[in-house]
Amino acid sequence: MPAARQQPDPNEILSVTQLSARLKGVMEENFPSVWVAGEISNYSQPQSGHCYFTLKDDGAQLRAVMWRNTAARLKLALHDGIEVVCRGRLDLYPPRGSYQLVVDELQPKGMGALELALRQRRDKLAAEGLFDSARKRRLPTFPRRIGVVTSPTGAAIRDFLQVMHRRWRGVEVLVFPARVQGDGAAEEIVAGIRAANKVQPKIDVLVVTRGGGSLEDLWCFNEEAVVRAIAASKIPTISGIGHEIDVTLADLAADVRALTPSEAAERVVPSAADLNDALRSLEHRLRTALTTRAAHYRHRLDAIASRPSLSRPLEAIHLRSRRLDELALRLRAASQTLLRDRRGAVETMAAKLETLSPLGVLGRGYSLTFRQGESKLITSAAKLKPGQRLVTRFQQGTAVSIVESTDDQ
Repeated sequence: MPAARQQPDPNEILSVTQLSARLKGVMEENFPSVWVAGEISNYSQPQSGHCYFTLKDDGAQLRAVMWRNTAARLKLALHDGIEVVCRGRLDLYPPRGSYQLVVDELQPKGMGALELALRQRRDKLAAEGLFDSARKRRLPTFPRRIGVVTSPTGAAIRDFLQVMHRRWRGVEVLVFPARVQGDGAAEEIVAGIRAANKVQPKIDVLVVTRGGGSLEDLWCFNEEAVVRAIAASKIPTISGIGHEIDVTLADLAADVRALTPSEAAERVVPSAADLNDALRSLEHRLRTALTTRAAHYRHRLDAIASRPSLSRPLEAIHLRSRRLDELALRLRAASQTLLRDRRGAVETMAAKLETLSPLGVLGRGYSLTFRQGESKLITSAAKLKPGQRLVTRFQQGTAVSIVESTDDQ
């Protein structure tokens, strides 16, 4: 016969809610705080601000939740694929009957949270061009009004003022008080930068500074709001944050980065002693150059003054006057000779013309005959007609005749 099935004791039967409650108590009692490493997946953050994700490795998965208050203190940006180490407590979520890790602390695996957050933020702002060298401005050489955003009681402002007053006096310094460490410091720094940009008369250069410290101490200068405020400043900015090895995002956004507050003072104002030395050097060079040039032109002036044209000016005039007289005599003699030669040539040519002239033969009984009103000589009787009037020219006088008949033989 089959064994009789044992019936459960009604008093020992648990409801799902009762079992979940017992399991929840066991988890909370045995796992009040546990460190878990894994890769984030299925990450989401709804409007409530709570963060939901899954921690997984090659063999298992674990649901996790980070409440809004804890997430607000987180420095790095969470996303799928990053490996993290979480500290929290195990909790049973009764509506689903699944357990989850309530995360109280989270940091990247193999890298500090601040380092990862700094890298993420730097990459984001660099992609927006906030660190580009092309947008950097030059500081004024001789500023009259300087604004300083820093703690008014810190060592940074004392070092800054001591160095600045030692190098250059007569500069107006306006301090915009701000906490430079801890909660609320970033908001005060942003407020100080914005206030400095509204001051009238305008500030010539703005200094954002504080002394050295750890990455956590300087973290407010890596806040996105501070970096954007420096980049948006209408006043040229110089950062002097921490020590030489400390580099914040504010340093990258500023127009000029100084390694320390003291160096910021050296960069923002010139050295009066150095300027005096430079002016004295320029004065010496100018005096030497002017002396050399004056001696050169004095020598040239003496050389010019020693020329006869300046030392005996009438001698040159007399010499040229005598030369003009000589030229006048030569011109007169040459013109008379030329005139005499031309007159002889004209007389010779006139004699030749007289010899060749047809008028010359008139004296020997010859005459010249023309048709009346014409000047062309008649050389043949064949060209005449009876009744034409002719003019005959003799050596002395003329006669008019009429052709009665012609004989051309």
